Amino acid sequence: MSSATSNVKHTASRAADSKPLEYVARTGFVGYGIIHLLFAWIAFQVAFQGSGQDTDQSGALHTIARAPFGKFLLIVIAVGLAGMAIWQAFEAAIGESGPRDRQAMFERVLSGFRAILYIWFAWTAYKVIQGANASFADSEQKKSAALMESTGGRWLVALIGLVVVGVGIGILWYGYQKKFVKHLNTHEMTQSVRTNTVRLGRAGYMAKGAAYGIAGILLVFAAIDYDPEKARGLDAALKTLAGHAYGVWLLALIGLGIAAFGVYCFAQAKYRKV
Repeated sequence: MSSATSNVKHTASRAADSKPLEYVARTGFVGYGIIHLLFAWIAFQVAFQGSGQDTDQSGALHTIARAPFGKFLLIVIAVGLAGMAIWQAFEAAIGESGPRDRQAMFERVLSGFRAILYIWFAWTAYKVIQGANASFADSEQKKSAALMESTGGRWLVALIGLVVVGVGIGILWYGYQKKFVKHLNTHEMTQSVRTNTVRLGRAGYMAKGAAYGIAGILLVFAAIDYDPEKARGLDAALKTLAGHAYGVWLLALIGLGIAAFGVYCFAQAKYRKV
């Protein structure tokens, strides 16, 4: 490794260990937890009251904005999410401490995807603060419709759907196998806290994986049927479930899992290795 590369990596490593960045990232976990709790609440409303709200994270952000002091809370959440994005970008660039094996490289790739996800959420929160109708569902529908009108676009939408299904299965498996535990400072937890935190994380990741898997399947069917209405991501997936008698209870179960993930995020705010 050249001296210049070594110096850059050392500087990045010191920046990643910044205490202010750690505090901002931990604040971001709290905001991320709030978003998922509201996301779960909206899912329950759709399941049992037929609510027309967007059943995804953007719907949760709009719910926050309508609350007293909601825009101030959104600013705090947006800053926290931006901090999480920067932290994960550093993780992608330099990796965590430990062996530099294939698993470590996989974790760096995951960190890169997380950085993109967090900055997207932060940007969406910013647009909601500005008063824009920042809807994930509407955006995904418009992009899918435009793609399906282009040559070979329907094949590309179907391929994206299959990738989303794969991501959903990966998230579900990640939760089922409790892969997330290695990112927690479990030595700082009591036995009961550790047990409950792992249960919450497992349920949360599995519920999110199931939701993304359903969203991916609908994206494939949207391409087959040439129906952009099905290409609305999580919103379409969860509302499709709500349209069936058995689906209402499955949606409620997924909502419980997403709520569990929200509470798990609060635990991450304290115990996540940052």
